[in-house]
Amino acid sequence: MTNEFVAEIEMTAEDKMSKTVSFLKENMGSIRAGRANPKVLDKVLVEYYGTMSPIVQVANISVPEPRILMITPWDASMVNPICKAIQMSDLGINPNTDGKVIRLIFPELNEERRIELTKQVKKYAEDAKVAIRSIRRDAIDQYKKLKKDSSITEDDEKRANDSMQKMTDKFISNIDAVSSDKEKELLSI
Repeated sequence: MTNEFVAEIEMTAEDKMSKTVSFLKENMGSIRAGRANPKVLDKVLVEYYGTMSPIVQVANISVPEPRILMITPWDASMVNPICKAIQMSDLGINPNTDGKVIRLIFPELNEERRIELTKQVKKYAEDAKVAIRSIRRDAIDQYKKLKKDSSITEDDEKRANDSMQKMTDKFISNIDAVSSDKEKELLSI
């Protein structure tokens, strides 16, 4: 009975921590690195029949060349709204269109922009680390409550805290690895 509570808290914490890392990876994918990546459009919303929808839900997105994204709307009337949504976003890319297809040409990143994006990567990584530490703190608070209620012993609480710290360290190192990989990608010429 003792370890059931601890195991449940650990499973919940691990699930939340892995979701935090997944969210970080998603955010990192939306940062453009000089190459065309359809993920950069994930956060760009366009009005489609009165509903704000991601571009991927209203058009086909392909990468015909390493630095070009091609967006083919399923409804030809969506070309202009998609172009406007891209222009209003923080992508910094002007769409080219022939009336049927939209092309996004990704320029080479200059040194200044690379450094800006690297700072953004570090901020996302730090936010993820703060979230991981918050999850750890919540779990440790639950352990303290279990000990106070005499559901677990002091030794069990200490073991649970040590285990939670190891899990936290593992996820923090995952975040560092994801961040480091993205920084290398951004700074490679």
